[in-house]
Amino acid sequence: MERMAQLDVRSKLAILADAAKYDASCASSGTSKRKSDKGGKGLGSTEGMGICHAYAPDGRCISLLKILLTNSCIFDCHYCINRKSSNVRRARFTPEEVVDLTLSFYRRNYIEGLFLSSGIIASSNYTMEQIVRVAKLLREEHDFRGYIHLKTIPDADPELVHQAGLYADRVSINVELPTVAGLTRLAPEKSAPQIEGAMQDVRTAIDDGTDAKKRYKSAPRYAPAGQSTQMIVGADAATDGDIIGRAAGLYGRFNLRRVYYSAFSPIPDASAVLPLQRPPLMREHRLYQSDWLMRFYDYQPGEVAAAADATTGMLPLDIDPKLAWALKFRDRFPVDVNRAPREALLRVPGLGVKAVDAILATRRWRRLRLADVTRLTASVAKVRPFLIAEDWRPVTLADKAELRPLVAPKREQLELFAA
Repeated sequence: MERMAQLDVRSKLAILADAAKYDASCASSGTSKRKSDKGGKGLGSTEGMGICHAYAPDGRCISLLKILLTNSCIFDCHYCINRKSSNVRRARFTPEEVVDLTLSFYRRNYIEGLFLSSGIIASSNYTMEQIVRVAKLLREEHDFRGYIHLKTIPDADPELVHQAGLYADRVSINVELPTVAGLTRLAPEKSAPQIEGAMQDVRTAIDDGTDAKKRYKSAPRYAPAGQSTQMIVGADAATDGDIIGRAAGLYGRFNLRRVYYSAFSPIPDASAVLPLQRPPLMREHRLYQSDWLMRFYDYQPGEVAAAADATTGMLPLDIDPKLAWALKFRDRFPVDVNRAPREALLRVPGLGVKAVDAILATRRWRRLRLADVTRLTASVAKVRPFLIAEDWRPVTLADKAELRPLVAPKREQLELFAA
């Protein structure tokens, strides 16, 4: 603690900004709009273009100061670089230092908000109090109207978590690992029921706040950007099917905005119970794609899980989950682009939500040809075997026993000094 006190703010920032890079759940979608010019006072805004870059649903880039309050921790989670037994350089901000940094970075036009997480010092309640104090100082003393995302602390008092939602745009608590068995093995000091209980409390508060806002304009807003969570991929034996099922359950029970996935990364002086190698980053990418299918393409969790290998439970790495599902269920195809309902078109590989909406709008006035569909997709080769157009029927392709070599993306050798 003495050595931490001797560090200047710049040194602390270098340590604690680097320590925060392992948290993937840094986003700012769904927040309410607030402007500093409204009422002639206030500082910051959740609007406009802007050290973490997040993207809102309308494409705006929002830069966030992403730091830990401290990387010291009383817990000893095997997978965490900041665990109690880890031999890393420690640092700790005071709430006032975080506030000063946030305001200073904002005034220099570096950021538009704050993402704050922390290791656990002294106790869960003490740490949560310090995190809430940062947000309270920003909102009440400095009238900061930018985006704030607070990570809540496991086992913290529900009242403290509730206060976090009154000041933050988004609150989140990490489930850490996809299975209870994995959490028990790799993070024995954390409790899955307690984590889920805190998530349920946040959902209840968000629902109550939304209902109160409909009834009374003066009702305080509560976490308008909702809550999110994160799970580590590849640190335990959970399959992609396990992860997809877990994510679907979290969305359904707690109405989450996002589930984030973070590929396990080997850490210095790692525990012997951890794998020696990190999983392929493509696995993390495929899980995000499967998450997208459930959230925007109306796939049921069982359908997405069906795209995984029946033996290993893993999604293929060389093709995306939507294409893998289509190849497994070829009896659902081809679909007629001029007649099929929206839900059937959304299952055609290569067609996104915008493309499907464009098809539905266009076919009210005329029948679509293959060339029309080609203009809406990046890969006509992927689309052709799965649809029927005015001038196209995939008779030969539909009869092929093995479609995968024709529709899978071709491997290319990258050139280091390509022009």
